[in-house]
Amino acid sequence: MNSIPRLRLIFTLVLTVSLISTGFAQRPRRGPGGDREAALKQPFKGVIANGKLQKGLFPIQATGVSTEPILKATQAFLNGLSKEQRAKTIFPIDDIEWRKWDNRHRYARQGVGFNEMNEEQRKLAFKMMGTAISAKGLKITKDIMKLNETLAELTKRPGEYGQWLYWITIMGEPSATEPWGWQLDGHHVVINYFVLGDQVVMSPVFMGSEPVKAEGGKFAGTIVMQEEQAKGIALMQSLTDEQKKLAVIQGEKGPTNNLSEAFNDNIDLNYAGIAAAKLNPKQQKLLLTLISEYTSNIEPGHAKVKMKEVKKHLDETYFAWIGKTDKDAVFYYRVHSPVILIEFDHQRPVALDRSSTPTRKHIHTSVRTPNGNDYGKDLLRQHYEEHHK
Repeated sequence: MNSIPRLRLIFTLVLTVSLISTGFAQRPRRGPGGDREAALKQPFKGVIANGKLQKGLFPIQATGVSTEPILKATQAFLNGLSKEQRAKTIFPIDDIEWRKWDNRHRYARQGVGFNEMNEEQRKLAFKMMGTAISAKGLKITKDIMKLNETLAELTKRPGEYGQWLYWITIMGEPSATEPWGWQLDGHHVVINYFVLGDQVVMSPVFMGSEPVKAEGGKFAGTIVMQEEQAKGIALMQSLTDEQKKLAVIQGEKGPTNNLSEAFNDNIDLNYAGIAAAKLNPKQQKLLLTLISEYTSNIEPGHAKVKMKEVKKHLDETYFAWIGKTDKDAVFYYRVHSPVILIEFDHQRPVALDRSSTPTRKHIHTSVRTPNGNDYGKDLLRQHYEEHHK
């Protein structure tokens, strides 16, 4: 009679240990504001693995890719703001405002909102973003904003959702030599962009949507996140049965599995899944193609710099999977190396339904720079040590 409870206890302990070993017991509590205040009180460390920070990964160095167009476009955007708008848009380069972004919609944001910009100011804002990110990256950003309008139409809650409920802040004074950056913050799309000389760091980046396709309404036909979905499952389906045993870290997909979203700057996430060193050349190419789907949202010249960095650490890169692998499966995957962390997650419906079952109609993705260089923090630290002793 006592054997069943004992077996249940053993199963629970085994599952808990398994979750800890793959990093899935390390998600902070996601309550109304509770995780925000606690997280922001923690000094920034960044994403680490196995409790260790790898140092020396991000030296200050010339890239040969000019950031002058980004600088000029940002100055033009600031010059197009009113005195009052400009005053609330600019923050110090080391301000904690960097870390206050939130991919959720019910959140008081700082900066100047697209909802208060006139048409000319919006053009200047998109031009600033368009010089820093690729045409592809700008398109998906605009499409996510449009789908937020679709969500407003479907829920009939325009005060909560909408195309123009996105805010821009500028960190530091745009400069050719001193560090500075900008942030786009809003529901389902967040971009943090740091600049130092001709080096850039574009992370954390959050992109997602619910719905991922507008079936009707003002922006009918708009669709996002399909390549990220297709290239992830293409890599997974290319694996042999033995390789899949290594890659799959959890068989059943949960309602949400992403770990590196808002207010999760300091997660300690163990490497898990299959190492790229165990992939054949064709599979490694598929992995790099998948990673490039995310890095190609950066301006093309700087995207090449990032991919060079990624390839340097390819053998230390891991691919992990949760869920099924058939053509209609819902799933989670992550790519994790010393220099990049990518997560893709089919999430449970939130705004359009109340269910714990994940769906392909609600997708979250996030991109981080591990080992202390999210927000360009490691570059900023080195700059201070060298020039501001």
